[in-house]
Amino acid sequence: MTFPSSTATDAGAESADAADAAGTAGSGPAVVGRSPGQLMWRRFRRDKTGVASAIIVLAFFLIALLAPVISALYGKDPYTTYGQNQPGLLNDFGYPIAPNGGISGDFWFGLEPGLGRDVFTQLVYGIRTSLSIALVVTVITTIIGVAMGITSGYLGGKTDYVIGRVIDTLLAFPSQLFLIVFLPVVEAAIVLPEEETPVWLRYVSICVVLTVLGWATIARLLRAQVLSLRAREFVEAARVTGASPFRVIFKELLPNLWTPIIIQSTLALPLYVGAEAGLGFLGVGMTEPTPDWGRMFQVGVNVYHSDVTYLLFPGVSMLIFVVAFNLLGDSIRDAFDPKTKR
Repeated sequence: MTFPSSTATDAGAESADAADAAGTAGSGPAVVGRSPGQLMWRRFRRDKTGVASAIIVLAFFLIALLAPVISALYGKDPYTTYGQNQPGLLNDFGYPIAPNGGISGDFWFGLEPGLGRDVFTQLVYGIRTSLSIALVVTVITTIIGVAMGITSGYLGGKTDYVIGRVIDTLLAFPSQLFLIVFLPVVEAAIVLPEEETPVWLRYVSICVVLTVLGWATIARLLRAQVLSLRAREFVEAARVTGASPFRVIFKELLPNLWTPIIIQSTLALPLYVGAEAGLGFLGVGMTEPTPDWGRMFQVGVNVYHSDVTYLLFPGVSMLIFVVAFNLLGDSIRDAFDPKTKR
């Protein structure tokens, strides 16, 4: 995604890139050509929206990675019930006494109504929880989707038919409803009724279910790409020379699929962040006391009439992250394939 005012500049720069890649005629030394990766990076750097989005996304990942360090420097954690332990912070109804949700020099984003936990560290660790789940699911779904999509498109025949029907079935599932129903069933089969669900089990369950329902999208996309590529001359030439299917896939097909793979993965990650937060909001996400964006929304919806500040921070944070990551995905797509620019 680029600013309309930069169209002429981009067109001129694209011509310069082509000239650099082809070399210049005439006297003097030839201009060294640029690789496709260098051209992509140059186009991306000229996209101010993409660069700004990349900086915001990187900041979120750094916050998630350095959450324990931030908590130590801040001097508070997301688990201690400060409002209940220290008198004068919450009123008799459990709401912060100080204005704006209890924001002060000691509690930068205020206090959680009811339990009185620190909102700032809840938010920081909530970013860590949501991003870790989304990143794990994105990586695994991409690997499975690439393997299944290439296998289906390259082999064809009965293999393509079976994989295609599996993909159609998964895409037809109402994913959110399936998640709400399936997660409690899995945990009930493993955890006794009188026991609490372990945090690791809920984490693994969410990742597994999101992965099972998520790989079909990228698999269908790559299947269509492979069906188009396998009839091309360079693939036929590799087969005629006796190249094995393994070599054809990894040396001929896969290098031509990196662009849709990267773009699809970039656009999928914020969707999984939203899905994980949605599960927390519906009560089937991460369990207490693990900080979670979705559960912050759940609490915020119940108390917004008396403490709207508590709902404001996770809402704005998720909005910024999702918008920035989607803009970054658009910019990466345009950098890989300038023909997609609008």
